[in-house]
Amino acid sequence: MSASPGEGEHGIPSDTAKEEVNVPYCGGESSKHELEVCLGSNEVKSRAVVKYSAAPPPTSYALLQEKTDLKLPPANWLRENPQLGSAGTTVLGSSSKSKPFSSFGMAYDFIDSIGDDVDVVSDSENIKKLLKIPYSKSHVSMAVHRVGRTLLLDELDIQELFMRSSQTGDWTWLKEFYQRLIDQKWQRKKKSKEHWYQKAILSKFLYYSINGDGAAEPVPNNPNDVEEENGAEEFSPSWPATFISTPSDSEESAAPKEERVSLDSKFALDQVTPVPKEQNLPTLFNEGENSQGVRNDFVRNIMWTFEDIHMLVGSNMPIFGGGRYPAVSLRLRDNNKPINILTGIDYWLDNLMCNVPELVMCFHVNGIVQKYEMIKTEDIPDLDNSTFSTRVVKDIAQNILSFLKSNCTKEGHTYWLFKASGSDIVKLYDLTTLCEEAEEEKCQNPFTLPVAVLLYKVASNMMLKARQNRKHNGTIRTLLLNCVKLLDEERHPQIIASAHYMLSELFQLDEPPEEDGGESLRAGGSEDSYSDEEEEEEDEEEEEREEEELAEDSDDDDDNGSYSTSSDAPDDSKAVAVIRSVGELSVPEKYKSTHQIRPSYAFPVSQDKEERCRHVLSYVLKGLKAVDGSIKKESDLPAADPNTPIPLKYEDRSATAAGAAEKGIALLLERGPFQDKQKLPTRSGMIPGSWQHRMKLQLFLKASKAYYVLSDAATNLLKYGRALRYIKLALQCHDAYCSVSSILHPRVLLFHSQCLSLCGDIQLMLAQNASNRAAYLEEYSYQTKEDQEILHSLHRESSCQAFNMATDLATDPEYQLFVSSKCYEAGYDLLTSEAVKDHGLEQLAQVLKRLGNIRNEMGVYYMNQAAAMQTEKEVKTSVSVVEQELWKKSFACFDKGMQDFEAIGDSTNTALLLCNTGRLMRICAQAHCAISTDQSRGELSPEETLYYNKAIDYYLRAMKSLACRGNHTVVWDSVNWELSTTYFTLATLLQDYAPLSRKAQEQIEREVTEAMMKSLKYCDLKTESARQPLYQYRAATIHHRLASMYHSCFRNQVGDEHLRKQHRSLAELHYSKAVRLFLSLKDAPCELLRTLLERVAFAEFTTAGQSSSAAKLKTLTAALEIMTDTRFAFQLIHKELLEEQTELRTPDPAEPTASADGADAPTSSGLNLQEVMKLIGVFEPSFSFLLLQLIKLVAAMKRKPSNKDEELLKTYKSVYSKLLRADKSAPLHNRVEVYMELLQQLTPKTGSGDGAHVQDGRNQKNEDPQDSAPPHLA
Repeated sequence: MSASPGEGEHGIPSDTAKEEVNVPYCGGESSKHELEVCLGSNEVKSRAVVKYSAAPPPTSYALLQEKTDLKLPPANWLRENPQLGSAGTTVLGSSSKSKPFSSFGMAYDFIDSIGDDVDVVSDSENIKKLLKIPYSKSHVSMAVHRVGRTLLLDELDIQELFMRSSQTGDWTWLKEFYQRLIDQKWQRKKKSKEHWYQKAILSKFLYYSINGDGAAEPVPNNPNDVEEENGAEEFSPSWPATFISTPSDSEESAAPKEERVSLDSKFALDQVTPVPKEQNLPTLFNEGENSQGVRNDFVRNIMWTFEDIHMLVGSNMPIFGGGRYPAVSLRLRDNNKPINILTGIDYWLDNLMCNVPELVMCFHVNGIVQKYEMIKTEDIPDLDNSTFSTRVVKDIAQNILSFLKSNCTKEGHTYWLFKASGSDIVKLYDLTTLCEEAEEEKCQNPFTLPVAVLLYKVASNMMLKARQNRKHNGTIRTLLLNCVKLLDEERHPQIIASAHYMLSELFQLDEPPEEDGGESLRAGGSEDSYSDEEEEEEDEEEEEREEEELAEDSDDDDDNGSYSTSSDAPDDSKAVAVIRSVGELSVPEKYKSTHQIRPSYAFPVSQDKEERCRHVLSYVLKGLKAVDGSIKKESDLPAADPNTPIPLKYEDRSATAAGAAEKGIALLLERGPFQDKQKLPTRSGMIPGSWQHRMKLQLFLKASKAYYVLSDAATNLLKYGRALRYIKLALQCHDAYCSVSSILHPRVLLFHSQCLSLCGDIQLMLAQNASNRAAYLEEYSYQTKEDQEILHSLHRESSCQAFNMATDLATDPEYQLFVSSKCYEAGYDLLTSEAVKDHGLEQLAQVLKRLGNIRNEMGVYYMNQAAAMQTEKEVKTSVSVVEQELWKKSFACFDKGMQDFEAIGDSTNTALLLCNTGRLMRICAQAHCAISTDQSRGELSPEETLYYNKAIDYYLRAMKSLACRGNHTVVWDSVNWELSTTYFTLATLLQDYAPLSRKAQEQIEREVTEAMMKSLKYCDLKTESARQPLYQYRAATIHHRLASMYHSCFRNQVGDEHLRKQHRSLAELHYSKAVRLFLSLKDAPCELLRTLLERVAFAEFTTAGQSSSAAKLKTLTAALEIMTDTRFAFQLIHKELLEEQTELRTPDPAEPTASADGADAPTSSGLNLQEVMKLIGVFEPSFSFLLLQLIKLVAAMKRKPSNKDEELLKTYKSVYSKLLRADKSAPLHNRVEVYMELLQQLTPKTGSGDGAHVQDGRNQKNEDPQDSAPPHLA
C-alpha cells in the first residue's frame, strides 16, 4: 500500500500534519454529574458518578491529518500510557482473555454499596452485551451471583474453561453437561487474520491520537506483517492495576482512598480486609505470569443510574477532553461498513456510562484516515441505519434485571446465564446445584472461594454498621453461614474460624436485644446477602465479537468457537429459568422481581441469656476446631517424598490452585508481615503472631465472656453450683488466653477482675447456703459435651489449673469465705495495677464494696463461732486461747471492712460494721463475766465494764457516721437500739451485781442512774415502728428499776432528811411513769402487778414513819387506790388463762387460737404462771393488811363518822371478809376472778371497766439483745 501524498519519507506524517482539538472534560472524573437524555417522545434518565479513576485528567486528542496510514505503527506504540489505559496495551490481546472475576474486584473496593444500594456490579462490556440481546445473534455466557439485592455479572468463557479442563481435570462435569444438552460437537475456532488486523489499526489509531509529549511519529515497518504484530502481543506489558497518582491527581484519588479504608480492628485479627489495589489476590485460573487475580483493573469505576437501576460499572474507555468540548470518546470506523443498530447502542451506552456528551468518529478506508465526524450522545439513537428506541433499551434492562433477580435467589450459588449463538432462547442454570449433583468437591467450582470471601468481606463491613443498628444482624448471620457452607475446613480454616468468631459477636451477651429491633431481626433483616469472587479478566474478545456483529458476520465468526445455532433447542430440565424468546425482553414490564431474600434465615432473637450464650459457645467451638485443625496440619510433617521438596513457612506454595488460593486468602487475613519468627511456639505448636494465634485469643476471650454471663444468670437464679461451674470455665478460658498472649490489654484485665468478683460472690453464696450443698454439688459436676470440647481445646494451650483454688466446690464455709475474700482481693489488685488503674474506677468502687462485705461476713462468722463456744460451755471458766483468737480474727475483719467502706465514702455500711464491732465487744464482755466457786454469778468485773464501754464507743461512732436518721432510717434505728441495749445491760449488771468490793454504794448508784438515763435517752417512744413496743417495755423497766433503787435508798437512808425526801420524790416519779408505760403496753401484766405492789409497799413503809392517824389514813387510802389499779393486771392475766384453757380443750396446731384483741401467743410462752403465783402470794397479804389497817383507822376515828365513812367501812369489811374466806386451793383463774371482783367493789363507779386491748409484741419484750443477729449490709 503506497503512502498518501501528504506523508513524508517512509510514510511518517510530519509534525505539521497534526491539529490539536481541545475538549474540556467537565468537572473532572472524580466529580459528580448528571446527564438526562431527551429524545422527543423517548426520554430516559441517566446519571453517572465516577467513584474511582486511575486515569489522569482528560487531555486534548491529536486530530490526524487526512490520508494518515494507520497500518504504520507509531513510535510510542504499546508503551504504557495512562491516557489510554488498558484499551491501548491490551487491545491486541496481550491479556485478552476476559477475567471471570472482574465484578468481584469492584465489589471488594466498594463493599459498602454491595447488597443494598446497587442492583448490578459488572464490566461495562457485559452490561452492553445484555442490553443488546434482542438485537444480536451473538452468544451470551455469564456467571451471575446474588448478594442481597445486588447481582454480580461476569463473563464466563466456557470454551476457555473446557480447554483448561482437558489439562487440569476441573469442570469436567460442566463440559459433559454442556456437550450433552447444548452442543454435542464442540470445537474451538481460531481467530482470523482480519480480526488481528482490525485490532492492530485500532491500537495504532489511539496511540496516534495521544497529544503532547506522548505524541507518536510513524516508524518504518511492513504494514502487512501481521505475524510480527501478533508476536508483539506475546510480550507486551499489561496495564497496571493502579495508576500511580501524581500530586496533581490527589483529587481524583481521594474517593478510592475513602472507599478502601481497612475495617475496624475489632475483627482485624482474623478477617478478610480490603487490600490495596496493587496487591495480587490468589490465582485460581492458571494464566501464567500475566494473571492479575481478583483485582479491580478498570481505569474507572462508575456508579451509573439508568432509570431506576443502580449499577456499579467498570470501564476502560479512553476519554479525551479540553478546548471547546467537555469530553469526547474516540471511535475508529471502516468507511465501507455502515453503522448498524448494534454499533449505535454500543457507542450510546459507553457514552452514557462514562458521562461523555460527545463522540468523535474517525473514518478510514483500508487503514487510511479519511475524515472526522462529531456526534452528540443524545443524537446517536437517531443515526442513519442505526435508529433505535431508548425506551426499548430501558425496558430490556428492567426485564433482564427482574428476570435475574427473580431466579437467582440463592446467595453463594453460581448461576450461568447462557444464550447460544443464533438462538432466541436464554437459559439460566444453577451451577452450584449441578456441581453438587455431579458429586464434585467444592473446589471444583472456581467461584466457590471468591464467593465465600465476598460474603465474608461484606459481613465484616456490616458488622461495623451493626454496632449502631442491630437490625443488620440477621443479614450478617446469613452471609456468614452461607460463607461457611461454601468452604472446605481443611483448605480454608482461617476464613471459617473468623466467620464463626463474627457469628459469636452478633449475640449481645450483656443485655437483651432491643425491642425496636426485634421485628427486623426475626424477619431476617433486610434483603442483603453477599457472594464473593476472586478473579477478573479483560473483555477484548467481547469487543472483537461486537466488531464482527457490527459487520454482521456474527453467524460464522464467533471467536470462542461454534455454539449451537439451533433456535428450537430441546427443553432443558436442568435450567432454573428460560426466556423463550429474546423478543419478550422488549415488552415493558414483561418480567417482575417478586422474590424475597432469606425468608427462612431469621436471626435467633431470644430474651433468654443462657440460650444466647449457648449460640455464642457453639460458634466459638467451631472456630476453635478450625484453628486447631489448621495447627495440626501445619505442624505435623507428612511422610517425606524424596521427589517433593518440603515447603517452608515462608515459601510460595502456589504450585497448585488450592495452595495459591490458601496463600492468597492468608494475604487478606494477615494484618502485616510475619514478624514473630523469634518467638517460641505455644504449647500446641502455634506460632505467636500467626492468624491462628490471633484468632485463638479472640475466641478464648469470647468464650470466657459467654461463660461469665451464664454464671451471672445462674447466680440470679440461685443455682450456685451451676454458677460456680460456669465461672470455672470462664476462668479456664482466661487462663488459656494468658498462656497464649504475651501482653494483656486493660480491657481484658478489667474483664478478668469482673470474673474474679463474680467468683467471690458465688463462693460467698455457697457459704451462706450450706444446707443445699448436695444439690449444688450435682449442678457443679454436670458438664455438656460442648463444654468438654471447648475445655479440650483450652488444654491444647494450657493446663488451666491456675484458678482451681478459686473455683473448687469446698465443704467448709470458712474456707469458702476465705476463697471469696481472696477472689475480691485479686480483683482489687488487678484494678489498682499500673495497667488498669485509670480505666476501672467505677469497677474499683464495686470491688471495694464487695471486699467490705466479705470481711463483714467473715467477721460475723468468727464472732458467731466465739458466741457459740460460750453457749456450749457447761462450766463457766476463764477465756480460752481459741476464743481470743476468734475475737482477733473477727475484729481484724471488721477493721479492714471499715477501711474498705471508708475508702469509697460508704457511711451506711461503715456504720453497720461499727455496729457489728460493738456487738463483738459485748460478746467479749460476756466472756469475762466473773464466776464464783459455786458457779454463781459474781460481781461485775472491770473487764466487762471495759468491753461494754468499748461497745458503747463503737455504737456512738456508728451514729456519728450516719449523722442523722434521715440518711438511712433502718440502719439508724438498728444502731440506736443496740446502743440503748448496751447502756441498759451495763446498768442492769451494775445494779444486780454491784462491784461493792471496788466501789462505794453511792458511786454505783450514780453510775446506774447515769447508764439508765442514757439508755432511756435512746428509747425512741414517739416513732411508730416494729421496735416501739420494745422501747416502751424497756423504758417502763428502766423507770421501774430506778424507782426500786430509790425505794431501797429511801428505806436504807439514815440521817439526811433532805436526801430521803429527794429519794422519796424520785421513787414516786419513776413508779408513776413505770405504771403508766406498763398500762400502755397492755401485754406485761406481771410487770405491772409487781410495780404496783412495790408502790403499795412503798406507801405502807411511808406510814410507818407517820404518827398522825389522819396522815396514816390518807396514805393508806392512797395505797388502796394504787392496789385497786391491779385489777387491770388481773384482767390481762385472767384473759390469758382463759385462752390457755380454750387451747387445751380444742388443740389444733395448724390453727393456733388467737384472741379477739390480738394476744396471739399461747400462755406457756407469754405468761409465766410461776411468776403469777409468786406475785399473788405477795398481793393477798398486802391487800389484807391494807384493808385491816383501814378498817381499824376508820373505826377508831374520833370524829363522828359520816355516812360516806360508814359506807366505806362497810365495803372494807365486806371485801376483807371475802378475801379471808377465799379458797386458796381453787384454780388460778377462779382466784383471779375473785380478786377482780373484790377490787371492782373498791373501785369508784366511774372505773374504766375491763381495761384496754392487749397489743402485739409481748413475745419480744424479753428478747436478749446480745443474742440478736448482726445487722447486714445495706
